[in-house]
Amino acid sequence: MQIIDGKAVSASVRERIKNEVEALKNMGKETGLAVIIVGNDPASKVYVNNKKKGCEQVGINSYEYALPEETTTQELLQLINRLNSDTKVDGILCQLPLPAHIDEKTVINSIAPEKDVDAFHPVNTGHIMIGDYSFLPCTPAGIIEMLKFYGIEISGKECVVIGRSNIVGKPMAMLLLQNNGTVTVCHSKTENLAEVTRRADILVAAVGKANFVTPDMVKDGAVVIDVGMNRNAQGKLCGDADFENVKDKCSYITPVPGGVGPMTITMLLNNTLTASKNNTKQ
Repeated sequence: MQIIDGKAVSASVRERIKNEVEALKNMGKETGLAVIIVGNDPASKVYVNNKKKGCEQVGINSYEYALPEETTTQELLQLINRLNSDTKVDGILCQLPLPAHIDEKTVINSIAPEKDVDAFHPVNTGHIMIGDYSFLPCTPAGIIEMLKFYGIEISGKECVVIGRSNIVGKPMAMLLLQNNGTVTVCHSKTENLAEVTRRADILVAAVGKANFVTPDMVKDGAVVIDVGMNRNAQGKLCGDADFENVKDKCSYITPVPGGVGPMTITMLLNNTLTASKNNTKQ
């Protein structure tokens, strides 16, 4: 069993991003990411801080817009509109979740598709569907990057994704499919779940339930990619897979923390670099 080290993969990708950002700068093109946060959600603050640090590390200018909890949808849309036409800004990211009174869908749809580095805009999700894209959602893109880094073959393999969210499950299935995997998507209504997951050569768990994937759900020698970020009864950070009991059945497994997590922000930086490169072509 080998543990997939997300930190090592992330460091290698960030090194490449840093060199490319530097090369653009030498050509006179700075790269900029605008990050918007509304309200005081502590988890969101941590994420935004990590994104800022990531930008610093690779030489991307980060512009932070921290707005009060009572910001209206209209005020937020005005800011996004301004950033859409700001040439210093290559990427715009609006940290989710937004306060309940703000219309999330309208906000996501107002970000210019060519600056939508989260790849949540319907235009970008459509491009992913047909396999002709500039940006990929950060978590699924990071997972593909990790599999490639470890030389794990996707082509022809049985791939099972547990979870069908728009942020992870659905795009993950699309990317595995584009890499010639045979893909099954499971969810809360799937019958005989363990029977389906036991077929998987590559099992991606994106459920959001601590220790949901148990040994009886995993085929011997499978690759288990754990997207979960949960707290167990003791308050300790853990994934969707029961790591201690599942690991010995796997050929590869991602730990939590230190697996998929580090890749998510790295792929956001990668999308911002792509946006910047696209802007130099215009």
